[in-house]
This record gives sequence, C-alpha cells and structure tokens, in this order.
Amino acid sequence: MKITVLVDNNTITDKYFYGEPALSLYIETAHKKILFDCGYSDIFIKNAMKSGINLNNIDCIVMSHGHDDHSGGLKYFADILKEKNEKTALVVAGVEFFNKRKDETGNFGCPYSQSEIERFLDVKISQTPLWIDDIVFLGKIPRKNNFEGLTACGVSDNKPDYVPEDSALVVKLSDGLVIVTGCSHSGIVNICEYAKAVCNTDRIISIIGGLHLKDASDDIIEKTKEYLKNLKLESLYACHCTGLKAQCSLSTAINLQETGSGLVLEF
Repeated sequence: MKITVLVDNNTITDKYFYGEPALSLYIETAHKKILFDCGYSDIFIKNAMKSGINLNNIDCIVMSHGHDDHSGGLKYFADILKEKNEKTALVVAGVEFFNKRKDETGNFGCPYSQSEIERFLDVKISQTPLWIDDIVFLGKIPRKNNFEGLTACGVSDNKPDYVPEDSALVVKLSDGLVIVTGCSHSGIVNICEYAKAVCNTDRIISIIGGLHLKDASDDIIEKTKEYLKNLKLESLYACHCTGLKAQCSLSTAINLQETGSGLVLEF
C-alpha cells in the first residue's frame, strides 16, 4: 500500500511541490486508487501530475469533512470531469458534509451542494462504516471521551458547528491498521478507538493526517500524547492542523516523522 501526500501545509525539501494550508492524500492498494480530500485549490492536481499520478483513474474520493481546506479542490477536479462528460468516481462523505458553514472570515464549507456535485460525481453518504475493499471509511465517529471534539468551528445553520461528520479512513494490513485522518475534529483518540472496534484489532501501526491540536491546551496535548504513546506506533505523520507545539510534544514520546507535499509512504 502506498500513500502520496498531494497537499500539506509544508513541502518536502528538494522535492519542489506546491503547498498550502490544506490536505490531500492519494492512497493506492493492490485493488483500489483513492483520493482522500482534495485540498483548497487546484494544487493537488498539479502535484499529482508531478508525481505521475493520473487522477482520472481513481475509484473513489473520500472526504473527511466539509471544510474548504479539504473540499475546495473539488471545484477544480469537477472541471476535469465535466470535460470528460462522464461520471468516473464515487464520492464518499458523512451526512453533514454539504452543510453551509461560516465564521468571521465568511463561508468556508464545500463549494458545491449535493445536487450540484451529483451532476458529475456519484455520491454515497454514510453514517456507518463503509468498506472499500480492504479500506474502511469509518462514518460518524462516536465521541466518548471528555477532552476531544468539544470545540466548535464557526457556525452551521446558525448553530455552533462541531463538525459532526468528521471521519477517517482505515487501511487494514496484515500487521495492523494505518489510520488516515483529515483534521480529527472528532478527536484522534476517539478515531483510534472506533477504528480498533470496527476492524476488530488493537494493533495500529501508523497514523497520517491532521490532529487538530494547533490551539489545544497543554492538558489535551498531554492526554493525546500519552494515548498515542501507549499505542506503540511504528510511525506518526502528524501534519496540517496539528500545530508546532503539539508536534514538539509528541516527538518526545513517539516516532514523529516529517510530512509534506511530495512525501511517499509505503506500508
């Protein structure tokens, strides 16, 4: 299984890829080609081309949640699909993915409504785990602890938005699980616990994605670090919205690896 970082806040030195404060990953297994989130702009397409990846061949687009730093690139990918005049991929997302969202800076939700996107992509909305070969979209993540998923991000329908659709992908390998997360608004501890339950294993070997700890308190960072330390991960690729303070703390207890646009991982 191979994961290519198409978009991250950072770029890998001497690779000369584009970066932006967003996230997009390309996941390729023996049977499936999946685009996980698509960043804010069209740079995921540019970086894919530079990496020799043909996005026209993907089987599925999985959206972690509806914020525009993960869904904004859909409008650029849509232009490519419109030219082909055929539906070539499936979009998988949570129920609230298409909610209209705003904060003090303006609107920051998905650039399309569900009906608009269904003109050029098939859409599968799922609250429950959805298996795509040996990869599972977790659907709605149960929020069971008392320190994660408690911070609202703007408003949706005039109510505080806790990003209820926030989800993750889990790749089930012979030696354990690889968790792929967008921003972990639901909490990386909650995500890991649900992944273990869904996949019926306690072994998680790696995590890649945003952990949404950039504005977290020292207490939350410490609780997250202790949990991840006890998982005995082989590697952690905490990027995007994790935040420098959290990354520094995590690196004292876990094998934290540098992440950025252009990084290629093989498991």
